[in-house]
Amino acid sequence: MLKQPVDRPVTQRLLDALNSPVRREILWLIWNRELPAGEIVHAFNLSGATISGHLTVLRDAGLVGMRSEGTFRHYRARRDAVQGIRSLLETDEHKLFPGTTPAPLADGRTVGATVVEVDGPCPPADAFRAFTDATLYSRWCGVPVTIVDSRFSATMEWGLEVRGTYLHTVEPSLIVMAWDFEANDVPLPGAENRAYLVISARKRGCHLQLTQLVRSAEHAAYMERAWGLVLGRFRDHVKTALDTHTPIAMRPKRQRSTRSDYYRRRRP
Repeated sequence: MLKQPVDRPVTQRLLDALNSPVRREILWLIWNRELPAGEIVHAFNLSGATISGHLTVLRDAGLVGMRSEGTFRHYRARRDAVQGIRSLLETDEHKLFPGTTPAPLADGRTVGATVVEVDGPCPPADAFRAFTDATLYSRWCGVPVTIVDSRFSATMEWGLEVRGTYLHTVEPSLIVMAWDFEANDVPLPGAENRAYLVISARKRGCHLQLTQLVRSAEHAAYMERAWGLVLGRFRDHVKTALDTHTPIAMRPKRQRSTRSDYYRRRRP
């Protein structure tokens, strides 16, 4: 087997370092905080030697910094380096739309930001828990959701990988999040989408208003559809999900559709 030359160009080393879902997950883990090597290893179902090797690759590429404290090593993502490499990678225009449109979606509108609203059949406290408790979130969304500390991740049934952070929560009325997505791969941190979920009381349940900041008309169209799908699932399935005695199966994996497929379906 041929070994890669040591003097590979800097750009190639960066791209090679990011060509691993595990290393991308590590960047998400240490994006906003410094962590010792032991805590990073604990976050993965991998050996310490394997994670150490991934950290070495990230350090050699200049994407992660290390600080020694006695016998402990602490790591943190070099955000400027990661953000600098994003310009060489795919942009939002190449990411995927949600798969085949389920019916019905929650209503959405675009007013400088995309706003999606839906009424839910549960009190605000349960609605808040539905977005912050991983087990409950997985039950009503129908896909595996993980929440560790303030970080969340999910894999949609058509292969879309979602990663994000809860920046601010006020129980039971507000969740501020930064998140991103990628097709069949862990997205890079550094260009997250900002969204605000406001939960209010209604006479027979609750009302959810999701405001998603957008950058373009195409971005707005995607976000309206994506959040319409998610909040539509909340509206239709959260009541069943809250009944922990009722078993709920995860949604089966299915073929994804691309942005071009989506636009073809919208043409008259």
